[in-house]
Amino acid sequence: MQEKKLASVSGYVFLLIGLACFGVAAFLLVRNYGFLFPSLLSVSGVFILKGILVIYPNEGIAATFFGDYVGTIKETGLRWVNPLYDKTKISLRARNLNGQQLKVNDKMGNPIEIAAVVVWQVSDTARALFDVDNYSNFVQIQSEAAVRFLASSHAYDNMEDEHEIVTLRDNTGQINAFLEQELNERLGQAGVHVMEARISHLAYAPEIAGAMLQRQQATAVVSARKQIVEGAVGMVEMALARLAEKDVVQLDEERKAAMVSNLLVVLCGEKSVNPVVNAGTLYT
Repeated sequence: MQEKKLASVSGYVFLLIGLACFGVAAFLLVRNYGFLFPSLLSVSGVFILKGILVIYPNEGIAATFFGDYVGTIKETGLRWVNPLYDKTKISLRARNLNGQQLKVNDKMGNPIEIAAVVVWQVSDTARALFDVDNYSNFVQIQSEAAVRFLASSHAYDNMEDEHEIVTLRDNTGQINAFLEQELNERLGQAGVHVMEARISHLAYAPEIAGAMLQRQQATAVVSARKQIVEGAVGMVEMALARLAEKDVVQLDEERKAAMVSNLLVVLCGEKSVNPVVNAGTLYT
């Protein structure tokens, strides 16, 4: 089913004609010109006025004639069409769907909670009314299915798989684009266009949230320690190089090892180190 335009004419002229029919019928009744002709005029007035429509902005009216779809009227204002048409109003305004929180397993099998907000509007009135049973309910169910499919196709983060490029937590822009594309593919058959789709809620499920938080904290500590050690090693190398360059002191391999050990303890320790003054020689 494809939407097609239905021609209509201005309703003001037919409004005047319909009112004129009632006026002439009343005049004839008052003048005692009989009952048949005024009755025909009154029926004609009712028939004409039945074809008048009031169409508001961002609203359409789909018309059928004895079960056959004849077209959709989108011109705003007072319009007139064949009074025998069966007419159905449908909104073309943008609508919000605030999806409920869903518990889904991500790509790695971890249970997560996810929800999305979808902005959509009807783009094809014929498909929305005649290709699906209830297009609003269809949008809600297919949106939930798309969110579930998206969550199961991507990992929450790349902590378990460092080679994972796109994750739900770190690549929100790409994830939103994937969700919007998936929704447009699913909802196109219902004549619905998705204007925007965004993840509104994303978290680990409560039963694993504590364990995942500890894992994230441990990963952060390891990463910080790694950076500290790399910086400390660089500083030790620079210190030894500067001592050798300036010829401040000559150290054998054993004393270099002791100096490196002391510097690493000072630089990598979590607490400040209390200095100890050595009044003897390096070898006592």
